[in-house]
Amino acid sequence: MENQVSSEILEQIPGFKLGVIEYRDITVGDSPQMLKGRLQLFQESIYFDLENKQVTDLPGIKEWRNIFKKTGKDPNRYRHSAESLFRRVQKQNYLSSVQSAIDINNFFSLQYQVPIGIYDLDLVQGPVEIRIGKEGEEYIGLNGRKNSLDRLIVAADKEGPFGSPFVDSERTPVTYATKNALQIIYLRPSTRIEDAKKLTESLMNMFTQIHGGEASYRIFGCQ
Repeated sequence: MENQVSSEILEQIPGFKLGVIEYRDITVGDSPQMLKGRLQLFQESIYFDLENKQVTDLPGIKEWRNIFKKTGKDPNRYRHSAESLFRRVQKQNYLSSVQSAIDINNFFSLQYQVPIGIYDLDLVQGPVEIRIGKEGEEYIGLNGRKNSLDRLIVAADKEGPFGSPFVDSERTPVTYATKNALQIIYLRPSTRIEDAKKLTESLMNMFTQIHGGEASYRIFGCQ
């Protein structure tokens, strides 16, 4: 699928880049015990690491808060999804297993300290553009609320925005019925290209190890 990043984002955020992975013929199901165990242990480790720290001091969390500031969105009111995960863990409100695709998303989001979105590719209509949301744009998110997308970074297709590093839309979620998926890693701008490739490929390989199918990735943005 064709993807692009808007020139407005590239001008406002030096070094902005994404890892984009397409999966074909996958099988989404309950997470294997290995993934459930790793996710639980990792959260416990993060909880102890955060005992004398602020979530906002973590490098990846801080970097994405600054991105929200640059596009004109208050990061205290609109916390990016990775920060929200860390705040849950800090309160010992640990993430429980949902299903294999979401669990991997959460695991790597915690590991890399960046937002990651995954979408049912068959529900995405045409080429995808990563751009800044316009005044009046909104959608019902997976948080069950109507979310204003004005000045938020969004992933949009022909029908409009369907994803964001803040919260994703209820229009394109990955479910047990999903066979093809699109995954967007909202990388830190400070990440070197070679590291971005390794990080993206590592996620892709673990995903296909669990879900089968075929996959390919590309890095978009400033290179």
